[in-house]
Amino acid sequence: MSTFDVAVIGAGIVGSAIARELAGYELSVALLEARDDVGDGTSKANTAILHTGFDAKPGTLESRLVREGYHLLYGYADRTGIPVERTGALLVAWTTEELDALPGLKEKAELNGYDRTEIVGAEEVYRLAPHLGEGALGGLTVPDESIVCTWTTNLALATEAVLRGVTLLLNHRVLSVEKPVEEHETATILRTSEGDVTARWVVNAAGLGADVVDRLFGHDRFTVTPRRGELLVYDKLARPLANRIILPVPSSRGKGVLVSPTVYGNVLLGPTAEDLIDRTDTGTSEQGLEFLLEKGHRIMPELLEEEVTAAYAGLRAATDHQDYLIEADAERRYVLVGGIRSTGLTAGMAIARHVTDLAGKAGLPLVPRDELPEPPRMPNLGEAFLRPYQDAERITADPAYGKVVCFCERVTEGEIRDALHAPIPPAGLEGLRRRTRAMNGRCQGFFCGAEIANLLEADR
Repeated sequence: MSTFDVAVIGAGIVGSAIARELAGYELSVALLEARDDVGDGTSKANTAILHTGFDAKPGTLESRLVREGYHLLYGYADRTGIPVERTGALLVAWTTEELDALPGLKEKAELNGYDRTEIVGAEEVYRLAPHLGEGALGGLTVPDESIVCTWTTNLALATEAVLRGVTLLLNHRVLSVEKPVEEHETATILRTSEGDVTARWVVNAAGLGADVVDRLFGHDRFTVTPRRGELLVYDKLARPLANRIILPVPSSRGKGVLVSPTVYGNVLLGPTAEDLIDRTDTGTSEQGLEFLLEKGHRIMPELLEEEVTAAYAGLRAATDHQDYLIEADAERRYVLVGGIRSTGLTAGMAIARHVTDLAGKAGLPLVPRDELPEPPRMPNLGEAFLRPYQDAERITADPAYGKVVCFCERVTEGEIRDALHAPIPPAGLEGLRRRTRAMNGRCQGFFCGAEIANLLEADR
């Protein structure tokens, strides 16, 4: 294999965004992913909120990049069809201490460049969220917080990277790092589970494994602690209960347990925050379920009367640093992108620009390409927008879009066919679920799973 100008490790949202950004220059870029699909790690399992950055720590790199990334992703979503809904958010104060904290949160928002928050009393809180439990004392409105499809975001960024010429290398887990034997050679050899990849520059966006890769380059500056967040997904019949994101007053451990609508028409309750040792433990737990039900009963007791259609857990890359760790090592031609927590969904495109700028200042030649392909138009997975089964004109042109295969989520044969023939097709049923919503509804694939598996097998 020839030497790439840049190898990006990790095809989550941040890594895919970086590869896409670098491919806008006269560079050969490889995007390495340890798993068999893009976005199959931390990026696939989060609360899917597009943040304004109102509650970030002012003056931090995270604060700036979340603020910039919010606008970048909103614009990108419009161009590519990523479903986004500006539902707004409401922070609810349940105690006098939390109520007293609201002016400080409003001031923090303004220091972060967001001046549209408003402190409201209990009466307004219940007008905005009439299904809240009893006892709310007041709140803070954040009208521009939004919900987004994290699956489509990751896939759009990775797809555009590939369309721009990036070489996507799946199942390439980095095992070790070596310098070439020749003294004059400035490249780095990445020994992976599928063979060697050589690159003049390396960007480490490995998420939960970023500290491990960082140590392969001779550094020892941080440790990732996998923080498990469990969530419950409620049936679409629960959606009228949650017309906006309901947030707690944040603590030092994060934003706490929230109730949020999703772009798929469901309602989320979660997440938990449990520090683990095992970086692969995405299983749910009895303790997590009990914790969420207890919190949910306080926040919105009516929600607990609705049916739970799924429970899942994601791992966040928590570190002991209070900010993103993004640094360039000019001597090793290496850039670390570490400590990117859940805000990476929002900040991803801004992080990509920042990383590219850092690498350029450290010596990476950046010559803009004259022509770039148009961004991909992604299939719509959002309930608030026209779905193929509702589109008479589309069905007339191609009846496959009128043949529903997954009845819970109204996914058609045409959508499954398109996913299987996309620039980055799914490796299996879970990847197909993230691309189409198939098997993601009330029956969790009990009814449609066999037929969808047959469609996948027949296409191979």
